[in-house]
Amino acid sequence: MGWIILLYAGFASVFTFSKVALSVSEPFFLIGSRMMLAGALLLGYLAFKSPEKLKLNKSSIKLVVLLGLLNIYLTNAFEFWGLKYLTSFKTCFIYSLSPFASALLSYFMFSERMTPKKWMGLIVGFLGFIPLFISQSEDELKAGSLFNISWAELSVTFAALTSVYGWILLKQLVQEQKVSFLAANGYSMLIGGLFAIVHSLSTESWTPVPVTDFYIFLGGFTALLFISNLLCYNLYGWLLKHFSATFMSFSGFLTPLFSAFFGWYFLSETVDWTFFLSFAIVFSGLFLFYQEEILPKAVPLENS
Repeated sequence: MGWIILLYAGFASVFTFSKVALSVSEPFFLIGSRMMLAGALLLGYLAFKSPEKLKLNKSSIKLVVLLGLLNIYLTNAFEFWGLKYLTSFKTCFIYSLSPFASALLSYFMFSERMTPKKWMGLIVGFLGFIPLFISQSEDELKAGSLFNISWAELSVTFAALTSVYGWILLKQLVQEQKVSFLAANGYSMLIGGLFAIVHSLSTESWTPVPVTDFYIFLGGFTALLFISNLLCYNLYGWLLKHFSATFMSFSGFLTPLFSAFFGWYFLSETVDWTFFLSFAIVFSGLFLFYQEEILPKAVPLENS
């Protein structure tokens, strides 16, 4: 259980370090440089340890390119743009939409069964985001809004959705195409990072690079590279061998709590009552949604 706590504390710290790095660099340069280096490191490791795992067939190549475009480039582009205006913990909290969005995608795309309790959990979970969305800071208002929801909130919501679809693609690559988990991540990071660097070169000011404070950027960059790209993603894959995917997804509720603490302690962000109200409601929705899979089912007693 300690490893699970460490994992989600690590995921939460990513939003804190991203906020710091974005304060001194342009978003697409940060995404591209980090992802390309991380992808190169993962592929280099595989080339040294198991070069046969680097091979891809034609159908795998298409999925890997799509994974890089959606799960790396678009997900991070939407997230980092929203993070410029949102607090780190609010950005993290919006990612709590992922289990509910994943369930809906699986229901419509793969006809997976949804019980009445799961539907109830889904509805309660979505309602839980309302208090947080209606509470907006001055920075959020600068981004503009649509029907009282800021564009920054919508941007991070899109990031959560593209991330969910990216995990579905990754599952197809690993389970159906038999592609190594490290190879799929490495290739997608390299491809998504390349998209981001091209975007950066065309829209951001390189003089010589789009960074205003190199030392702060280097600190945030290194932390993000190690914690997010090299540690958390691979630790998650290792923990899936010891815990069910359901339990791992449910345990993700720890991430917003860690993120709120890190944002308050390191970034002096204000955590108000709307966060805790939304958290309590969304947690209730998650519990309802996963209750049938987490709690042991009662075994009927035999007649004596």
